[in-house]
Amino acid sequence: MSEHIKIEKSDGILSLTMARPDKKNALTNAMYGALADAMEAAETDPTVRVLLIRGEGDMFTAGNDVGEFAAIATGAFQGERHVGRFLQALAKSSRPLVAVVQGRAVGIGTTMLLHCDLVVLAENALLSTPFVNLALVPEAASSLLMPLRIGYARAYEMFALGDAVDAKSALAWGLANRVVPLDKLDAEAKALASRLAKQPAGAVSTTKRLMRNPELLLAQIKTESERFAERLTTAEAREAFVAFAERRPPDFLKLAKQPA
Repeated sequence: MSEHIKIEKSDGILSLTMARPDKKNALTNAMYGALADAMEAAETDPTVRVLLIRGEGDMFTAGNDVGEFAAIATGAFQGERHVGRFLQALAKSSRPLVAVVQGRAVGIGTTMLLHCDLVVLAENALLSTPFVNLALVPEAASSLLMPLRIGYARAYEMFALGDAVDAKSALAWGLANRVVPLDKLDAEAKALASRLAKQPAGAVSTTKRLMRNPELLLAQIKTESERFAERLTTAEAREAFVAFAERRPPDFLKLAKQPA
């Protein structure tokens, strides 16, 4: 569905690569669709034992394509949005998910890591969730998963202020399993994925199900998605996207007397 998603399968590992490096791997609707299709197909493919998610170039992903957000906010976007399918595929995946992260992981680039079972960061990784900065709210069940993982205080600060968390802190907080030099990143992640692929698949899948409740995650995703869609149509969101396009700081204070 998208030329910007590379799909490769070898030795039980399905590699999904976000390949739009000229745009910092910002995720488009077509890219979400391709990722969702691949993950859904993996559920019925006995030769796929592990999914490896990575980004091409110097960044994991800049998150959602803000241009598409702006189109939705102004009513210009037409057609099915595939991000919901991708989020559901993350929550329902019975295969272990391994993430390989270099450079920045913005927005959904960070929240998708909460669904991954092993996360390997390069030393230069920076994780951020600047949803509120764009007058939006967290997604991917991160409003549930992030506080459970790192505590309310740290999670709220990440969401409300949008500051980046470096690799060392992310490891200490429990957002990652390994931090390695950039030149060793792919090798370390592939080694872990290979080890998982050789484990008994039934035991691996059942263990994951015991540790994660897909129904709970899907319910949270649904609630977040509803609030997210509402926020996209607000004056705050329009100001955020116009400011982004004009390369200026947004002025939310001028909207104080308008409906939020």
